[in-house]
Amino acid sequence: MPASSQPRRVNVRTPEVMTLVQAEVEGHYRSGIVERIRTAGGTLTVGNTTVKLARQFGFCYGVERAIDLAYAARKVFADRNLLLLGEIIHNPEVNRQLRDMGIRTLPSRPSDEELNALSPDDVVIVPAFGAETAVMERIAARGCATVDTTCGDVMSVWRRVREYARSGRTSIIHGKATHEETRATASRALGDAGDGHYLIILTLADCGVVCDYIRGQGDRAAFLERFAGGYSAGFDPDVHLKRIGVANQTTMLKGETEEIQQRLQRAVADRDGAAATDACAVFDTICGATQERQDALFEMLKSPMDLMLVVGGYNSSNTTHLVEIAEQELPTFFVRDASCLKNLEQIIHFDLHGKAEKTSYTEKLTGSGPVTVGITAGASCPNNLIEETIVRVFALRGIEISEACVG
Repeated sequence: MPASSQPRRVNVRTPEVMTLVQAEVEGHYRSGIVERIRTAGGTLTVGNTTVKLARQFGFCYGVERAIDLAYAARKVFADRNLLLLGEIIHNPEVNRQLRDMGIRTLPSRPSDEELNALSPDDVVIVPAFGAETAVMERIAARGCATVDTTCGDVMSVWRRVREYARSGRTSIIHGKATHEETRATASRALGDAGDGHYLIILTLADCGVVCDYIRGQGDRAAFLERFAGGYSAGFDPDVHLKRIGVANQTTMLKGETEEIQQRLQRAVADRDGAAATDACAVFDTICGATQERQDALFEMLKSPMDLMLVVGGYNSSNTTHLVEIAEQELPTFFVRDASCLKNLEQIIHFDLHGKAEKTSYTEKLTGSGPVTVGITAGASCPNNLIEETIVRVFALRGIEISEACVG
């Protein structure tokens, strides 16, 4: 097998292939209704029912690129085994389409048996979240070709944490320790020499514990127990919190990441003195599309609405944060797709607090009075699922709509 630790990347974005891909992708995910409502200012009123769309929602450029590359790989390697590391993005519909195209799924952390079964004839697709360096090295060792769909914003974070490692900083990563993107970023935080360090924190409470420790107020054993599984091998808070650099999973809540940055900077200043700023470096690594969708939702919430539907995969980080924002202001339902709207009263949705799908009953859609429903979606949700949700809302209110009657 090849000894190189770098995967053999292939370019599948040739003009003739991409022409075919774009037609296929549009056929799967395009929505004429959504496009018409957007063109009309984001609001559709029919009779006593109004649907409002956020100014920014749905597929971002990075997601579109990842899907295009996966579709292109299937066309270029029509006779080869094509395997995807985990999910291309966090949306069940998109991943189902890829399975239907004959693209097999490997876990994002394949077992030794699964990796050893790979051959130079296999082609591995790296998802938009990226993959851990150890996994990529094992794939390279098997001689596989790879189609890398990693988002450019994610790679910007990788460059930042590599620089932190080179300069002797520990990367404090704001993210979910089990998320594929965060694991991939953490592996880069070890640096090219593999001797760097990282600590993953998720909540403001986690940040408070780290800040207390930086100020000399923490207990080492309790600290290590709290963050078990979320720090690098050999991490020692007494040593590796001396110089830090803050980064984040690109799909986190923007305001929370900024608060974490500020708290860590204050803690380091309290320890070292206000003038000693070099010990804490910060860099804004929230992706632009995540910011745009959060900002658009905040703006949308200034208008009166009766309820909010957030459409997307339950394991989508950026979609989850939209739910967190909206539920502070009005009744909000995190739905996978239109099938979750069972009837006028019954909505199946994901409860972020109970971390499970549940059925709730609402009277917001019943009666003959006017109703305004807000709809948004995360960067991994295709427009066809948004369209189906819009159509379902109107249908429950006794109104049939089609592309021809919108706009």
